[in-house]
Amino acid sequence: MSTSVRPRRSVLYMPGANARALEKARSLPADGLIIDLEDAVAPDAKAAARQQVAEALAAGGYGLREVVVRVNGFDTPWFEADLACFAAAAAAGAGPDAVLIPKIASAETLRAIGTRLDELGAPGSLRVWAMIETPQAVLDVAAIAAAARDPVTRLAVLALGTNDLSKETGARIVPGRAPMQAWLSLCVLAARAARIEVLDGVWNDFRDLDGFSRECTEAAEMGFDGKTLIHPTQLEPCNAAFTPPTHEVAAARALIAAFDLPEHADKGVIQIDGRMYERMHADIARKTVALAEAIAARH
Repeated sequence: MSTSVRPRRSVLYMPGANARALEKARSLPADGLIIDLEDAVAPDAKAAARQQVAEALAAGGYGLREVVVRVNGFDTPWFEADLACFAAAAAAGAGPDAVLIPKIASAETLRAIGTRLDELGAPGSLRVWAMIETPQAVLDVAAIAAAARDPVTRLAVLALGTNDLSKETGARIVPGRAPMQAWLSLCVLAARAARIEVLDGVWNDFRDLDGFSRECTEAAEMGFDGKTLIHPTQLEPCNAAFTPPTHEVAAARALIAAFDLPEHADKGVIQIDGRMYERMHADIARKTVALAEAIAARH
């Protein structure tokens, strides 16, 4: 079974201006890190933070963690310098795995960014993540996600910005997130249709781990690949919620084995213990096992 799947259960925001945080991130049990140059950095500290992040990435030590830099927005005075810095770092083998672009509102913006990365000489391995955090982005999320089919965009992941969506719409963030359920589901559907991944937004009260755990479980049930986080204490419950349970993995292996039996080679449906399974269930089982093996390989 292939372990080419990349787990993105827990993706932790870290402030790019904080050298101590950048050092601590090297030892945290996060699947991914988003080093933030946008909201977490004051305007007069942008250039210094950019340089500090570039030096931290060049020093390495982040192991298997996927490292993403959230650059400043496309329409800000810092965007071009951010993109040029990390395109050059990636070309030199010392850059992030991806850049996260805030407030994406159209597929055209993604194509423009991808084209600019090509012009800057960024290697194809440098991916683009897009934040969905405005009403317009939610309304157009199918087109934004579908831009991943155009290789120039490098689009690999959608990341939800639920705080900004709450601010822009007036919808309250309440337990269960009923006011946002339709938007969240729409983003999951758009990502799946485009065959890319999608991450849920943050939980703000990092001291309320019970509430956070419930929201992680709900997000996993909705089909999100993982969740973005604001504090290291959230890593353990988040990883647990998005890790396939042992019994589920065992059942998946048994189902795959059953469909692989010679006598079932030409069957589209089989019966196991009184329950009918189609071949699509075997496909789902293979994804479950691949994710479980990829997680196990990290330890």
